[in-house]
Amino acid sequence: MSWIQQTTREDFSRARRKALITQLLSLVDRSSNELLAFEEVRSRLNVRSQRDLGLHSVPVAQIIGSEGRYADFDRQFAPRHQATMSRWLSVDRAFHEAVTLPAVELYKIGDIYFVKDGNHRVSVARLQGQVDIDALVIELVVDVPLGSDLSMRSLLLKEEYSDFLEWTELASLRPEQRMEFSEPGGYLALIQHINAHRYYLSQEQGSEVTRDEAVTRWYDTVYMPVVSVIRESGALRSFPGRTEADLYRWIMDHRWYLRERNGGADPGPLVALEDYVRLFGRLSLAELTERLMRGLRAAVKPSTDRAA
Repeated sequence: MSWIQQTTREDFSRARRKALITQLLSLVDRSSNELLAFEEVRSRLNVRSQRDLGLHSVPVAQIIGSEGRYADFDRQFAPRHQATMSRWLSVDRAFHEAVTLPAVELYKIGDIYFVKDGNHRVSVARLQGQVDIDALVIELVVDVPLGSDLSMRSLLLKEEYSDFLEWTELASLRPEQRMEFSEPGGYLALIQHINAHRYYLSQEQGSEVTRDEAVTRWYDTVYMPVVSVIRESGALRSFPGRTEADLYRWIMDHRWYLRERNGGADPGPLVALEDYVRLFGRLSLAELTERLMRGLRAAVKPSTDRAA
């Protein structure tokens, strides 16, 4: 066996060990190590257009899916089966012999990429620590942001977000918008808020309000004022892992509760936020310590007064 044959076989064995170890770790921490299927992602999002971007240098770490070979490699493009060995060895041999291979072909959606052609080349590049790879890129333009942490669970949330943006046209009406939820169902609540706002606007004006007007008025006069209060107060620190949209939804529900409790008087977003954080927010270690110390001082003071 020549040195190049031995080297490439050792590389493949190392890649397979990496796949097995990563699979075991994913079982322990219950994380997903699956390569994403391009068609699964594409079919769940509303694609506005498609364009050929030509040749680009693409970060290998942002290639997290494949059009047809998603079952043959894991999330890091380590080979999952011995069946990929022959093709993998030939690509790895080209790497060691500094043979220039054709650029891979990729689909781009958001900030992530899917292999159209060249799965083994991406796999070898990942194993060899290659940072970038030359690729012919076709971009599918969508309104929702996608990053390399995308999973099947988060894809379901992106699907809801994509449908919400299609219904509201908010990405066109307010391009700066960014509203993401940490759990399903949030966008349906936003649509209910918009429809209610549209109804009240129509009642005030005495005429039908268009959908676009209702969406922009809701975003400008209802959603963003609450979000601004959330940002200025730093309230998200009390809700780790949650988003501004999550907190907006909860604050609006709590605001309605306080209004009903107070006989119809609207407390406003700031009072509703402060009360909600007081009742349900997670305390930081410093805040928890301060509360405990206040409690201890309050408990000690009466006995000290009696002793005096």
